This record gives sequence, structure tokens and C-alpha cells, in this order.
Amino acid sequence: MYDRLKGFRDFYPEEMTARRVVIDTLEDAAARYGFREIATPALERTEMYADKSGDGIVEELYAFKDQGGREVSLTPELTPTVARMVVAKQQALSKPIKWVSTRPFWRFEQVQQGRFREFYQTNIDSFGSAEPTADAEILAVAAAALTDLGLTGEDFEFRVSHRDILGGLLRSFDADVDSRDAIRAVDKRAKIERAEYLGLLSDAGLSYDQAESFDDLVTTGDLDEIAAFGGAEVESAVANLRAVLDAAADFGAREYCTVSLSTARGLDYYTGVVFECFDSTGDVSRSVFGGGRYDDLIESFGGQPTPAVGVALGTAPLSLLCQRAGVWPDEALATDYYVLTVGDTRGVASRIARDLRAAGNVVEVDVSDRSFGAQMGYADGINAETVVIVGERDLENGEVTVKDMDSGDQTTVPVESFPGDAASPTYDDIT
Repeated sequence: MYDRLKGFRDFYPEEMTARRVVIDTLEDAAARYGFREIATPALERTEMYADKSGDGIVEELYAFKDQGGREVSLTPELTPTVARMVVAKQQALSKPIKWVSTRPFWRFEQVQQGRFREFYQTNIDSFGSAEPTADAEILAVAAAALTDLGLTGEDFEFRVSHRDILGGLLRSFDADVDSRDAIRAVDKRAKIERAEYLGLLSDAGLSYDQAESFDDLVTTGDLDEIAAFGGAEVESAVANLRAVLDAAADFGAREYCTVSLSTARGLDYYTGVVFECFDSTGDVSRSVFGGGRYDDLIESFGGQPTPAVGVALGTAPLSLLCQRAGVWPDEALATDYYVLTVGDTRGVASRIARDLRAAGNVVEVDVSDRSFGAQMGYADGINAETVVIVGERDLENGEVTVKDMDSGDQTTVPVESFPGDAASPTYDDIT
């Protein structure tokens, strides 16, 4: 008996039924906004991640040397891969480039609620527009996906911030501040004690008093006060944030957005507006998903300067929110028809099954030579809505029996006219 690896999961058919509904819903929302599906490899060169995030990132990867002697890693995120793809065909691609994909990723990290070592994300990215409307469109797609799942503004909020506001505020203090470390500290603010948080800001170069002043500015969220304090750089970032929120209103997503400057996003490649989705009730304590603008990444991969913005919706944390709100899809099998055979009736039963499948129905037939009772038990186990009984005696009379599994009611119908012109005839249709 082999045990499953820690941080990896099995999904049985009932669970996959719900997951498929969620994934299809996310992808359908993106498709309505013109995002086109792509597929990407499971392996990339390890140096791509080390160059972007430093050699320390390798410890968090499933990294190894392949048979060709290349240092490779299972992909831990999609953004570097899509950046590589954009650079490869940048001149030929129409702008904006709008892509969506759902696939697994791998990180060797601590397993916790909603976080696994193998995880699935739907990534939605837009390249080629620096306009606030591009940021707003990403917010709108994310909001549409959540509301399509049955969530409402009572269930979630987008906490929206701007990296240049944080960076500009830090640079406005009379101190030699490591902005990268300070912003990373802001990203940890909600997860650690205040004294530790202020200590991290001090380690980044602020005095203790400056750290407190900076935190006061960030937490008040008064954009006018912040713009006045931070000078021209911060004024420009505040104006951009407001423009994004105005565009989000036009896209129908402003109601889900809250300005939260303590939302920083930990990854260094973010450059402008960033946001995270949270459970409005606080029952799901961690971020459900996040995204933002990363205008410098394509150029850092050797391409032409190309603005970019995106979001990654993880299935596991999203499931926590949907379950809390009571909108996670049913984890149950669904079968339209089970065609049951009694005696030597396979030919007729197969014809009926083919006709029903041709109309788009989910249809099963017996492939195990089971008894009548065993077949009925199986039909019940797969939640068959209708059982079509093809028996030798009924066929002698030119009939088959149609049984409604919920009520137990059944009737006969001429075999030559079933299923006929109706795509999905049921007991109620026949009677």
C-alpha cells in the first residue's frame, strides 16, 4: 500500500464534478471578456526563476537535473512562463494580448489550509496596455467569475492598493530605506504581531518613529493626505489608483473594491495597482487570490517594454470561500440515462444509447454482464435520472420501459420511436 505524498491530493469523480463546474465558470467569465486559452509546459529551466527571484527560490521549487543534464523545475507559477511566451512572439501578437489558462503548479512549501504543494490556478493576464481600463478589466473579470459562482458583494471584497504609493511614501522619509524589504514587511502586516512588523520596517531602514508614521499613513487610507505627504511620485500613483477605481465603476466592479494600502503583494515584480480578494466575513482568514500590474517583467525577460496586469485564482482557497458562502457546487455524479439490458438485447440497447448520446446526453450501459438488480443498484449509485429497461419480453411487444428514478414511476413506449425526435425524453415527457 502506497501513501499519497504530503501536499498532493486525489480528486475522486464526485469532487471533480464540483471542481469542473468551478473551473469552467472561471474560464467562461474570462472568455466573455475576450481572453483566449493557452497551454503551457510543466517544466521550465530553473534559471528562469533564480534570475527573477534569486537563488534562494530554488529551495522552494521541485528542481532537479533531467537526463540531458539541464537544471529544470516544475513550474511554481505562470507569470514567468507567459512572459517568456510573449517575448518569443512579441512582434507577431496583436495587442493587448489577453490569455487565460487553468493548470497545476508545484511549490515545496509548508502545507496549510487552502495551500498545497500541488495546486491549481486559473491565470488571467493582459499584456500591452498601460491604461487604467486594463487593470479595471482584470478586476471585472475576477468579479464576474465570483458572482457567476453565486457569490455576492456580501461574501467577498477586493482590497486594492498601489505599489508606487507605498514605495513613494517610503522614499519620502529622510532615511536610507530598502523599499523591497519594507514592502515585503507590509505584505506580512496582517500575519504578524505589530512589534515584529515595526521591527521589520526598522530593519529596512526606517527609524521606529518613522515606521509608526508610515504605518499610520498606510492604515488611514486617506488618499488626499497621502498624496500631500508623499509628493509628486505619490500624487501620480494616487491619481492612477483613482483612475483604475473609476474605470472599475464603469465595468461594474467598483462595488467590490476597497482601498487598502496595507495590501502589498509579496512578489517583487509588481509595479502598480495590486489587489487581493478576501472573505468579507473573515471566516476564511487568508487571501483567497490576488493579482496586479507587472509592467517591467517582459523587458526583464529580454522583450520590448510591455505593460502587463493579471490575476491568478487558486481553486483550493476559492473553494474555502464558496463552501463558507454555501455556493460550492454539489459533489455528486450526474447521469442522464442508464440503459439496462435483460437477456440478449445488447443490439437494441446499444442503438438507444447511441441515439441518446448523439443528442448530448450522459448515458451508461452495462459492461459487466450483471443481473437486473445489480444494474438498478449501479444506476442508483451514479444518480441516473432515467433508466431505460430493454428486456426481451418488452421487445417481443415492440416496447421498452422508461423509469423515473426519483419517483419510481415507469411506463412503456414503442421501441422504434424511442428516443425519437426528442433530445432527452423522460418519464414525464412520455406520460
